[in-house]
Amino acid sequence: MTDRPNGLTYAQAGVDIDAGAALVEAIKPLAKATARPGVTGGLGGFGALFDLKAAGYDDPLLVSTTDGVGTKLKIAIETGLHGQVGIDLVAMCVNDLLAQGAEPLLFLDYYATGKLDVATATSVVAGIAEGCKLAGCALVGGETAEMPGMYSEGDYDLAGFTVGAVNRDGVLPRLDEQRAGDVLIGLGSSGPHSNGYSLVRKVVERSGLAWNAPCPFGDGTLAEALMAPTRIYVKSVHPLLKAGQVKGVAHITGGGLIENPPRAIGEGLVPRFDWNAWPLPPVFDWLQREGGIDDHELRRTFNCGVGLLLIVAKDKAAEVLGALLDAGEDAFVCGELAKG
Repeated sequence: MTDRPNGLTYAQAGVDIDAGAALVEAIKPLAKATARPGVTGGLGGFGALFDLKAAGYDDPLLVSTTDGVGTKLKIAIETGLHGQVGIDLVAMCVNDLLAQGAEPLLFLDYYATGKLDVATATSVVAGIAEGCKLAGCALVGGETAEMPGMYSEGDYDLAGFTVGAVNRDGVLPRLDEQRAGDVLIGLGSSGPHSNGYSLVRKVVERSGLAWNAPCPFGDGTLAEALMAPTRIYVKSVHPLLKAGQVKGVAHITGGGLIENPPRAIGEGLVPRFDWNAWPLPPVFDWLQREGGIDDHELRRTFNCGVGLLLIVAKDKAAEVLGALLDAGEDAFVCGELAKG
C-alpha cells in the first residue's frame, strides 16, 4: 500500500474513530448491567442473539417497536440536562409493547451527532441503560453515527428499537371480550413525558421564562421540571397482563387522550372519560393557562396526567386497581367503555 504523507484522514473530515471506540468501552459496563435471561453474547458483534426458550416462552410471538424522544431533546441540548433522555427513549418503546401484551426483552439505540462528545454520549447511554433496568430488558447493542455537516454543533438525535415477546394467547387488545361498562383505569404520568414538546417550547417562549428560572408549577428549575423522564410501566403492569386481567392497553403519546384510546378499543365502543375523576397535574394547568390552550387541544396533544390506560372488566377493576397501587403506581378509575 502506498504511503501518502499529505493525504486526508477521516479525522480531518470530522469523524473521530478513536472517540467512537472510547464510547464503546465506556458503555460496555452500562450494557452489561442490563443483562437478563435469554441474552447471548455481549457488545461488539455485528448483531445480538436472544434465546426465547431461556426467557420462558413456549409459544411466543415477537413484537417490535421503535420511537424517539422528539423535540424534548432541544431542551436537553440547550440546558445540558442529558442524563435522563435515555429513559424517555426506552419508555416510549417499551410502553408501546405493553399495549400488545408483550414483555420487553432487548433494546438497541441509535445516537447521531455532528461531532461525537464522549462525555455527553456516555451520559445519554447511561440513561438508556437505566431505562432498560426499569423495564427489565437488556441493552444489547446500538449504533453511534458521527456525521459532520448533518447536525449543528452540540446537536444530536436519538432513536430506539425494542423487541418483546408475548405468548400467542396473551396478545392485546382482546377486542372480542370488550363490553360497554368495562372500566378505564389510568396510570399517572410524570408530566408531558416525550410528547407535545414543540408546543411546550412555544409556551415557554411566550412566557418569557429562561430554562433556569424557578419552576412556576413545582420544584427546581423550569427545565428540570419539564425534563422529568417518561414513566416506565412494565414492572407494575406486565404481571396483570400475564394473568389475563386486562382487555386492552393504550399508551398515551402523541394524540393524547383523544387519539390513542380508540387504538385499543373494539368497533362499536368508545371511551367515556370522567374528566373530573383526577386532578389536572400542575404542569398541564400551567401550560394551558400560559399558552391559552383550549381543553380539546390540550387533551389531543398531551397525556393530561394519564400515561397509560387499561381496559378492565368491571368485576376485576377493584383487584387490578389495588395491585397497581400496591406496586407504587398513581392509579385511578377515569371512565368506562360505552356504546358509540
